[in-house]
Amino acid sequence: MRLANSNRFRPLCRILLATLTGLLATATFAQTVEPTPADLRLIPQNEAQIKLSFAPVVKQVAPAVVNVYASRKVVQRQRVSPFFEDPFFRRFFGQPGGSGRPRERVESSLGSGVIISADGTVITNHHVIKGADAVRVALSDRREFDADIVLMDERTDLAVLKIRGEGPYEHVSFANSDSLEVGDIVLAIGNPFGVGQTVTQGIVSALARTQVGVTDFQFFIQTDAAINPGNSGGALVDMTGKLVGINTAIFSRSGGSNGIGFAIPAHMARFVAQAADQGGKVRRPWLGATVQMVNAEIAEAMSLERPRGVLVTAVFDDSPAHDAGLKVSDLVIAIEGKEVIDPNSFGYRFATKMIGETSEFLVVRGGQEIAIPVSLQPAPETVPRDARVLREYSPFEGATVMNLSPAVSEELGLEGLFEGVVIASVNRGSAANQVGMRPGDIIRVVNNQKVESTRMLETITKTPPRVWRLEVERDGKISKLELR
Repeated sequence: MRLANSNRFRPLCRILLATLTGLLATATFAQTVEPTPADLRLIPQNEAQIKLSFAPVVKQVAPAVVNVYASRKVVQRQRVSPFFEDPFFRRFFGQPGGSGRPRERVESSLGSGVIISADGTVITNHHVIKGADAVRVALSDRREFDADIVLMDERTDLAVLKIRGEGPYEHVSFANSDSLEVGDIVLAIGNPFGVGQTVTQGIVSALARTQVGVTDFQFFIQTDAAINPGNSGGALVDMTGKLVGINTAIFSRSGGSNGIGFAIPAHMARFVAQAADQGGKVRRPWLGATVQMVNAEIAEAMSLERPRGVLVTAVFDDSPAHDAGLKVSDLVIAIEGKEVIDPNSFGYRFATKMIGETSEFLVVRGGQEIAIPVSLQPAPETVPRDARVLREYSPFEGATVMNLSPAVSEELGLEGLFEGVVIASVNRGSAANQVGMRPGDIIRVVNNQKVESTRMLETITKTPPRVWRLEVERDGKISKLELR
């Protein structure tokens, strides 16, 4: 007798089948609620999981996110009628209030910051406190403290502050931002538009964005969590409450969030914070080589399946790259096992390494992959920089100039330029600013004299000619100027 053909046993079969299905469902549910490894990502399995809240993460992180108020004094000269320069008008009308005299006013800016240690160390964006004379920090519990600027690094758009007040302070820990994946849930916490602490939620939309144009080291986390003005310097955290990035910029035509925000990875933020602990100056390793992107044509010429890595185009003598044996036409595809996709990602991977260590480059040479260890050394200052502020009347009045060397070149982001005199900064409203001089401009020739040092340039400006004839190099191109 076959069990399947017996009507008597059909109800029993249904009961057994239902029981077995219930047991399997219970086992499946048990698997979804048990703790899972950190690297195992799960989508919601049922209605109860969809109703889960981010509140515990927010409660953990919010006390470590602060408001940063920066203020600066700006001196303005009042515009007055030329009639008041006439003694006759002065006699009858008197000196107008503040006529021609400088007047001070205070400019302020608002951003966010993140406390990263119990002693009150705060990391924020450089542009939030740029030019500030005073910085004040407001905690989530409404306490306010003055803060000292420990480090400012314009190239990464990061700054480190220290709260003047007794701790300990609630703080967040750094996450490994390299472990992020597209689709991971993140929370952005900051003070958008100055309305108060706000939390927005989204996902990681993209990684390693390199065409943003915000900092010298283009390597950003892209997220659709709303990031608005005032969020700058705030926290981007994962679901464990750890810091994965510092909110920095938005892509917007209106000034508001359009669903595309960018954050500096925690790996870079940690590097800058460590520099603050080690003397308050960022010291990046120097490679002594230049690289370029590999496009489709280069990839085809190199018999590559697809464009990848960066191509070494120059190796300088007496540099770490030269000493390591790196060669022109080498294809660098990874640093410390992390893929390199273009010069920006290459710069990020290399610049976040610590001085004194060794970094392993994975290089394709002659069709073979080889590992090349590169010593991480600071760029040498082969000649004293001899920084000078030019004050004599000339096209360079108000500019700070330095003698070029590998160290100065690295600081200013000038690859492979080691000789000459470079403009390091330009005062606003100065003659140099008005004629269009910019930081990074290299002054090659002034009035038919080759400029070899800052001392020489300063001497030339002390005897102004009727016509200034200049040769200035910018972005590899030399422009000839004639100014009267």
